Amino acid sequence: LFLSLKLETETKGKLQKQICQVVLDHFEKQYTTELGDTWASVRDALTYPLCWQYAVLLNKFGQSAEVENTLRVKGYHPAFQGPLPYRPASLNCYIRRTPGRFPAQKHRAGKLKEYYLLNAASLLPVLALEVKDGENLLDLCAAPGGKSVAMLQCAYPGNFHCNEYDDLRSRWLKQTIESFIPEPLINLITFSKLDGRQIGDLKPELYDKVLVDAPCSNDRSWLFSSDTQQAMLRLTQRKELSSLQFQLLRSAIKALRPGGSLVYSTCTLSKTENSDVINLILTSCSNVVPVNISEMAKAVSQEFTFLSGTQQHELLVLPEKGRAWGPMYVAKLKKI
Repeated sequence: LFLSLKLETETKGKLQKQICQVVLDHFEKQYTTELGDTWASVRDALTYPLCWQYAVLLNKFGQSAEVENTLRVKGYHPAFQGPLPYRPASLNCYIRRTPGRFPAQKHRAGKLKEYYLLNAASLLPVLALEVKDGENLLDLCAAPGGKSVAMLQCAYPGNFHCNEYDDLRSRWLKQTIESFIPEPLINLITFSKLDGRQIGDLKPELYDKVLVDAPCSNDRSWLFSSDTQQAMLRLTQRKELSSLQFQLLRSAIKALRPGGSLVYSTCTLSKTENSDVINLILTSCSNVVPVNISEMAKAVSQEFTFLSGTQQHELLVLPEKGRAWGPMYVAKLKKI
């Protein structure tokens, strides 16, 4: 027991060293105001990576019976078992209550990967989008590609436009898709490196469904910025993010055909980048209406902790020990 306590203390010491104090102080101020009493348990989960959990999304295009058996032996169980409004049988994700990470798969030439490791909350935007066979899809800020891969587990699109403005991230996205999606299906995918703010003008009313998984303050990784200068720069630039997010959403709405729907998501707890942006869109764009996603939230409430008091068209996943998923904000809109 003494040895394990000693180990834990050493590990804790290591973790404390890695936490960026500047970012933590900033979050402390902002999130105590925005989240009240829940911030304490959220902070405990975010600042203690040993309690983080990873979900395993199976690839329906890679054979995985063996992987499924291994997962079950290791105490994993299928996620999203509740009566969801939308849950394709082909979307298979495994989770377990205890922390720890299933080993990642190496890239093997000519062979598809059998699974993708991700934060289980990342699948909520995909479930909210409800993609169907034959639809034209746009993933506006698609890198690193986990949500694109998940969308392709759900349905065979008419065509699928994956866009990523950043050059390095764009290469990463292409590599991810190529290691999960087989040849014939890849031909339905268009990759581009356009500025997402311009896509609406370039491709007006072309898509049935659009996902805007926007650039945001990534609370999880920002807390562990190894470079204080970089952290301070990020916090300064943070003020400009909501304006970018608003512009990306405006562009996405232009790209949607009437009757089409859009899901906006971020991995931050910040109200400025979440409900404030959506409220601004709803007040300034008369051609979109909010879509109720509370049924979906209710169906997955066993697996996730949500911030209470949000509106019916949005949800915010709060990480806590034992359910360390998120942060993940999701909102759904429809173009009329």
